[in-house]
Amino acid sequence: MYAGSIVGMLADEDRRKCFAALELGATTRDAVSAATDLSIERVAKALGRLVSGGLVVAGDGGGLYVVGAAFQMAAREALHRADSGEHGDQPVEIRRVLRNFVSDGRLSQIPAAAGKRRVVLDWLAQDFEPGRRYSEPMVNLILGQRHRDTAALRRYLVDEGLLDRAEGHYWRSGGTALP
Repeated sequence: MYAGSIVGMLADEDRRKCFAALELGATTRDAVSAATDLSIERVAKALGRLVSGGLVVAGDGGGLYVVGAAFQMAAREALHRADSGEHGDQPVEIRRVLRNFVSDGRLSQIPAAAGKRRVVLDWLAQDFEPGRRYSEPMVNLILGQRHRDTAALRRYLVDEGLLDRAEGHYWRSGGTALP
């Protein structure tokens, strides 16, 4: 997720109010409606946009939660972009592949060629912290910020040994280490 996307999502007053209510502890549409004095319809519309934009996720019990990692990833991306363009810190051959398949932090398509796909998958693996376990919905949320076909990306990441999976949880098991 790019910082501009976050700003765009929070530019709407209803979405800002709903987001604030969630940050302050509301976890249901009714609680958000009560905290914001917005109708349930307006809350549902605002929350739908926040969920589709990756700032809010529904937990296992149905509660709604803010995804703090979205802000961290956006801040990291903004820092890297400010220094050297979108992929300027990569070696020339990797930069060439990423430039062809990634724009504004989004994957335009999954490369068919295995070598190019491996470069893109390594880039995607950087979104996962080594040593941290992720639920499948969280993996989908993180990958969904990059491309809509989260199932294919998940499968490729596991097949390439960049993510491992057991008992419904994933963790990073490979990829290039960033400085």
